[in-house]
Amino acid sequence: MATAVAASPAQSRKTETYTDTKRRDDVRGLNIAAARAVADAVRTSLGPRGMDKMISSGEQEVIITNDGATILSRMSLLQPAARMLAELSRSQDAAAGDGTTTVVVLAGSLLRRAQSLLSAGAHPTAAADALHRLATRAVEVLHAMAIPIELSDRDSLVKSASTALNSKVVSQYSSLLSPLAVDAALSVVDPAHPDLLDLRDIRVVKKLGGTVDDTELIRGLIFDKKASHAAGGPTRVENAKIAVIQFQVSPPKTDIEQSVIVSDYAQMDRILREERNYILGMVKKIKASGCNVLLIQKSILRDAVTDLSLHYLAKAKILVVKDVERDEIEFITKTLNCLPIANIEHFREDKLGYADLVEEVSVGESKIVKIMGIKDMGRTATVLVRGSNQLVIDEAERSLHDALCVIRLVSGLINELQRVNWLRCLVNKRFLIAGGGAPEIEMSMQLAAWAKELQGMESYCIKEFAEALEVIPYTLAENAGLNPISIVTELRNRHAKGEKNAGINVRKGQITNILEENVVQPLLVSTSAITLACECVRMILKIDDIVTVR
Repeated sequence: MATAVAASPAQSRKTETYTDTKRRDDVRGLNIAAARAVADAVRTSLGPRGMDKMISSGEQEVIITNDGATILSRMSLLQPAARMLAELSRSQDAAAGDGTTTVVVLAGSLLRRAQSLLSAGAHPTAAADALHRLATRAVEVLHAMAIPIELSDRDSLVKSASTALNSKVVSQYSSLLSPLAVDAALSVVDPAHPDLLDLRDIRVVKKLGGTVDDTELIRGLIFDKKASHAAGGPTRVENAKIAVIQFQVSPPKTDIEQSVIVSDYAQMDRILREERNYILGMVKKIKASGCNVLLIQKSILRDAVTDLSLHYLAKAKILVVKDVERDEIEFITKTLNCLPIANIEHFREDKLGYADLVEEVSVGESKIVKIMGIKDMGRTATVLVRGSNQLVIDEAERSLHDALCVIRLVSGLINELQRVNWLRCLVNKRFLIAGGGAPEIEMSMQLAAWAKELQGMESYCIKEFAEALEVIPYTLAENAGLNPISIVTELRNRHAKGEKNAGINVRKGQITNILEENVVQPLLVSTSAITLACECVRMILKIDDIVTVR
């Protein structure tokens, strides 16, 4: 009996089953932990002294970058909440073009504070509502800090582009790339509509060889291929008359796949003679229009040109560039101020473009075709990016794109200002804001002061979330090798004295007036980052279960 009694507790422990009574908290905690892990992964890449990431794919493709959107887009994320942060970075890239790492780090810090609020007994809905009010108030604080500028102020645009480039792998070339990006943007913007800057009007051509210092802005057109001079055609043409054609200078083929059987030499000779006459007739029509440079669209149905057609075009002294991609035709015709020609019967002089010089030049170990001195050139620009290896070239292109996005934001109208009555008078001007962690610490202090005016759980939540904004200056100092606690404390002290533009100067390792150091960024980068981060965190807080379906 004693043995049986002693065995019963052990037996009952074996048969006990755990009942999950905290599933909602566990799901929410799992989502927060996954999202914070993603934020921590890119946090070390924030700022001008941030680390770079080497991304290696299964296809042996290697990318070295510290751009948040690029890193997160390449990560294989399985957890849904983690994927939400990758999409958050992509949204910031689409909305502002810069601040892709900032928005993820902000979201991670807000989630950490939210987790502490939930563990203290706050309801997720109360925390989410407080976050919504905080985002609205934070945007108002940023608007109050904004500095209006004019589009003609080239120096301010260069400063904005430099700030975007200083955190990139190619930051040492920011003094070259920043003015280049500004000049490219100003050359394509229409003074009548300065808010309509289409980045598709700026074409980036990458060419291996040289260094990033050799990158240049071309006032004309560049083709990353050599001229087709296999038959001895010209490689340099002055006073060029240029045609962009979308038809093939080659013998026609049957509409359906079939075989043509030739039984004797007379029939073969007749076929060859007809092909020669057909091509010769086309070349004569091209030459009769005065055209001496031919840009031929790439064809998928049959060869765009043949050796025979190249021979006749060379005899007619016509420079040929073949295999022009279909998606480049619109840019080329806009630049040359000409019309694409879809049929030989429509080949007329009024559809041609005019340029002073078209020539084939050597760049490194390869050759390109340059078109310079274009008459009535459209509002487009071409940037030739050089680099010692493909990794540097790709990163230079990404950095240039970020700088152009920043310039577009500065030159564009800030639509959000229309919703703020006391700034409506400034809606026709463009706005910049200080960088270096200044806007985040100012928001943190003003929101913390505002929280004291509120009552109840909302006041407690807003105070917690306001402190979360200090993660940006803290991380900037940490990545620069400074003491983050002393730096953020001093920064908070300077802002308390009314120095709104005091920020972290990572080069000097101290707090300075960041506007005097020319560290500025578009207002939309900061407003978009805080708005999107709060929206993403609210969404994660409101998820209490994960339902899988087949």
